[in-house]
Amino acid sequence: MTSILGVPVDAAYHLVSGFTSFLTPALGGVAAVAAIVLFTVAARLILMPLSLRGLRGQAAQARLAPQLQALRKRYAKQPERLQREMTELYKREGTSLFAGLTPFLLQWPLLSVMYLLFRSTQIGGKANTLLTRDLFGVPLGSHWLAAAGPLSLHAGATAPGALIKVLPYLTVVIAAFVPLAAGIYLLVSTAWALAERAFFWRTGRISGAAPSPPKPVLAARD
Repeated sequence: MTSILGVPVDAAYHLVSGFTSFLTPALGGVAAVAAIVLFTVAARLILMPLSLRGLRGQAAQARLAPQLQALRKRYAKQPERLQREMTELYKREGTSLFAGLTPFLLQWPLLSVMYLLFRSTQIGGKANTLLTRDLFGVPLGSHWLAAAGPLSLHAGATAPGALIKVLPYLTVVIAAFVPLAAGIYLLVSTAWALAERAFFWRTGRISGAAPSPPKPVLAARD
């Protein structure tokens, strides 16, 4: 493994293989799947503080939406002024245009590692034994549709707000193109993210997402 993700893939291989060996006596053929689930949960627990920051960014986007709409209407013919005013608004509120994308961006490198883990015949110069594992007879390295992998999708061309809205559907699409193991990771990670979001809302860790009317000061500026 010589790519930039070589070290993370090697580390993931040892973790997933270790979990698989430990769980095999109790779970048999589904031990590798359970190991992937454990790996996913462990990764999400480690990244939880960053996830919370991203969810707060999404809440800030919702709160600022009326003010941003007012700015776009007021400076529709002054793109440079509009960009400057929006930047100042984000700065005052302690957030940014892309803050709400953090949960999605966190998944990308981990999904890529899982993709490479189950597409590589050798890890660290040795045979990848995880490729011998399956789920109900379907090899974990197989995929539903042929494609170049998750890195071939160009998410950057989508506006941040629109991307956040289509993520649940994008997850299903990506899962069809990656190895079964990576699809399991992605689905578990997405389910965790939804549960995590609900937990943060109910415990009050995310607040202030309700849209608020534009501040009068915006109407007074010229």
